[in-house]
Amino acid sequence: MRNIFRKKALVIAASVTLLSLSASAAEVEVLHYWTSGGEARSVAELKKMLEAKGDKWKDFAVSGGGGENAMTVLKSRVVSGNPPTAAQIKGPSIQEWGAEGVLANVDDTAKAGKWDSLLPPVVANVMKYQGHYVAAPVNVHRVNWMWVNPEVFKKAGASVPKTWDEFDAAANKLEKAGFIAVAHGGQPWQDFTVFESIVLGVGGADFYKKAFVKLDQTALKSPTMEKAFKTLRMVRKHVDKGFAGRDWNLATQMVINGKAGMQFMGDWAKGEFTAANKKPGVDFLCVDAPGTANAFTFNIDSFVMFNLNTPDAKKGQADLASAIMSPAFQEVFNLNKGSIPARLDVKMDKFDDCAKKSAADFVATSKKGTLVPSIAHGMAVPAAIAGAMQDVVTEFFNSDMDSKAAVEKLALAAKSK
Repeated sequence: MRNIFRKKALVIAASVTLLSLSASAAEVEVLHYWTSGGEARSVAELKKMLEAKGDKWKDFAVSGGGGENAMTVLKSRVVSGNPPTAAQIKGPSIQEWGAEGVLANVDDTAKAGKWDSLLPPVVANVMKYQGHYVAAPVNVHRVNWMWVNPEVFKKAGASVPKTWDEFDAAANKLEKAGFIAVAHGGQPWQDFTVFESIVLGVGGADFYKKAFVKLDQTALKSPTMEKAFKTLRMVRKHVDKGFAGRDWNLATQMVINGKAGMQFMGDWAKGEFTAANKKPGVDFLCVDAPGTANAFTFNIDSFVMFNLNTPDAKKGQADLASAIMSPAFQEVFNLNKGSIPARLDVKMDKFDDCAKKSAADFVATSKKGTLVPSIAHGMAVPAAIAGAMQDVVTEFFNSDMDSKAAVEKLALAAKSK
């Protein structure tokens, strides 16, 4: 994000003050892009909880574009000196907005709620700017899942793979039995989702962090990264010819209806299985992507608070942040979304087996230091860099590019601004 605000700092500050003073008491305007069924139900629950605290919810939903449309609207609002009370922003974008000096500090709320003890340090750090809480986490999505149709595997006489070598062997058996091995949608973000799980499985969590978080050039140019690209080429040969442009949920349907054996996708895919009345452990399996059993790639939704100068606005932000982090909201939202609570103490009694496994692995990997941010889903590096690296992976996936050439291109993309 370019520094588009500094020249207007004094004007913005004055405008925000005037607008805040003229606003009705404790009106909380929340910009978000949760407009699907389960998401909308969760937003309604948050609204109910906030209004129970005496605040007035003002909904600011911007649909489409996976959040891009919402960010365009948000930038316009902030530049004009009229930011919302809170907005749905995640990952490194929190740091970028923080650097513009427009985010509000919610340390008092976090301290009162004991956030530091309830959130894994790696998650808490994402919610902070220069050591201060400026955002509240809503959930945790696990990305490094492999979704499996066990009946397809049974018919093919194949075993669910735990390593990439086993994956190739299992995929060959599925294809010989007349099934599509890998259901995949040929969209750049889906390609990158598969690739990050491969890098994690081939290189391990420490290598993943060096390459995809620290953007270490030695790691990016290493034989390990070259091996990851060769593994991606192997996976590519097991994708059907009709993959180009396919939406992720249509790929999930291929696994649900028995046309395909496997799909690599985050836990939002579980919603498709449950909507089709499929039961985890019976009709489908949620297993770690090959080689990633001891690691966890996370994607976290969160809300940041903007600088507003009236006591009513600050109260509204404190109430909102407190409501988001409450056990009641963390439970109901994540039951609807398919993800798991961000705070570690929420009871998992009402959640399914996939969520329970995810929650257990979330805690375990946090302790081991193998809980890592998803680069494919905007949690690891700035969007411009992630986009440039994603383009390399998609070019490789759709061409006969050599693995060595891909490594060089990826390392170069990691230097983009």
